[in-house]
Amino acid sequence: MSDFENEEAGAVLRGLDDESREMVIDTVRQLKKRLLVREKILEFDKKEIFPEETVREILGPDIGLQLLFIPEEYGGMGGGARDCCAVTREMSRICLGIGTAFFAIQLGADPLLVGGTEAQKEKWLGAIAEKDTIVGYAVTEPGAGSNVAAITTKAEPVLNDAGEVTGYKINGAKQFISNGGYSDFVTLLAKTPEGPSFFVVEKGTEGFVPGKSEEKHGIRASNTSALSFENVFVPVENLIGGIPGKGLKQANQVFGYTRLMVASMALGAGEAALDIAVPYAKERIQFGSPLSEKQGYTHKLIVPHAVRFEAAATYIDEIALRLDSTDEDLQVEGSIAKLFASEVANKAADDAIQALGGYGYVSEFEVEKIKRDVKITCIYEGTSEIQQNIISTFRWKKTRKTKGAYYKDICSEMELSEIGDVGCRVYAIAANALNEIITLVHDNRLTRSQHVMFALADMMMYVEIGASLARKIVTLAELDDPRAEKLKIMSRIFANETAQLVAQNILKILKGTGVFDQKTVSDFMETISYDQLFSSYQNVISDMDKVADILFER
Repeated sequence: MSDFENEEAGAVLRGLDDESREMVIDTVRQLKKRLLVREKILEFDKKEIFPEETVREILGPDIGLQLLFIPEEYGGMGGGARDCCAVTREMSRICLGIGTAFFAIQLGADPLLVGGTEAQKEKWLGAIAEKDTIVGYAVTEPGAGSNVAAITTKAEPVLNDAGEVTGYKINGAKQFISNGGYSDFVTLLAKTPEGPSFFVVEKGTEGFVPGKSEEKHGIRASNTSALSFENVFVPVENLIGGIPGKGLKQANQVFGYTRLMVASMALGAGEAALDIAVPYAKERIQFGSPLSEKQGYTHKLIVPHAVRFEAAATYIDEIALRLDSTDEDLQVEGSIAKLFASEVANKAADDAIQALGGYGYVSEFEVEKIKRDVKITCIYEGTSEIQQNIISTFRWKKTRKTKGAYYKDICSEMELSEIGDVGCRVYAIAANALNEIITLVHDNRLTRSQHVMFALADMMMYVEIGASLARKIVTLAELDDPRAEKLKIMSRIFANETAQLVAQNILKILKGTGVFDQKTVSDFMETISYDQLFSSYQNVISDMDKVADILFER
């Protein structure tokens, strides 16, 4: 089922074929009808219950959902990034708390997948595949947060009489560990004399003590605990990879993948909010007609989010495909996906509460739970601000290294597109403007201003996601896929949003920093065809009407 031939591209892709992937997704959907029914989900949330029995049943022999991310040689299905993103998105659509518990198991397995010895993979990945094993990823610390290099938990070598390392004695503490209180083992990052290293630490090991479950704003169906380690001895066989000092490299290897997974989780939760708000609007009569017929409702609270979710899904799919077909380092792309999907899902859930009015504020209608849940996607696996730092820093360096070719290539690709009415011209203008403002920021040493860099990050994110959406439409149009027409309309709306964000952020940099005189500002705006960015408003309200017609089946 894994590593199948893509006939069109002529390449071997890691992961499942389409039919197998749909079977796994259907298994998740069946969970909603049996194990994860609405009443149970609301109970888990209200009473802050981590449903250990339910989670272990999902991992058990009758369902075995964790087999998806375990390689076939260790008893799994050998699913790829596209498969894991799709399944986690569907799981999070049911409950982000349960989705978090499932994701944490994958995350805990990642150090073994990328760095484990053959014997370690057979033992520990085999245990995940064969049993209902719950795993945790123990990296975050109270004083380190997202700065993995700043961890203080130590692993001191233990020597025998011959001076050989027989194991390590671990001391320290971890914070905010998903599944921490219920894990059968955790993959722990600790500092050895050679540098940070990952270890497997089993439940019940003397000195390893999970703390009480945190009382949280959202994702209450997941367990989040502090972990303490006091003179915890682990045998040398539990040093992942067998060579100390490789931990940071192993952690960095999976960031592109794990952050893409969080993007999928956010997308699933956000879509769940729209799944409630859209049918509600069809039934709710206000002043003689359904809310679904009122632009003040549809164009403000629903349509923009549906468009952004389509853009997010397209970008996630594109990056997941690249992960499955190449060995590229896609950390920046993972950050773009996570930043965009998490922020737009958080706003969509907030607007879903507004869309339902008083009912939205009542727990029975679920959208307030989704809003509380989805906020965490803006925080864990690196906050939105961490992602903005990563995106702006690496794309600025990429732009300088390629002498502007990186965004020029996107601009040229959009200009040369033969598919009309997609917004490609707008994306091209935005990409060119972005390229020029990066150069201006660099030449004036404004990269030292974090606010300026955050403004660049947001522009970079929108331009790259917009280009991805246009790219997908070109492919669909070439295949005569009927979805192309719907996406054309959505892409024009997203192009307008991209253009306005680029225009606003460029103006903020030019005028807000106080560095540039009026002539410099005027000349720069003329150079980038600033006024043309506003052509993106052409027919945008009419296009929103068309999307509303599709969403509400008007």
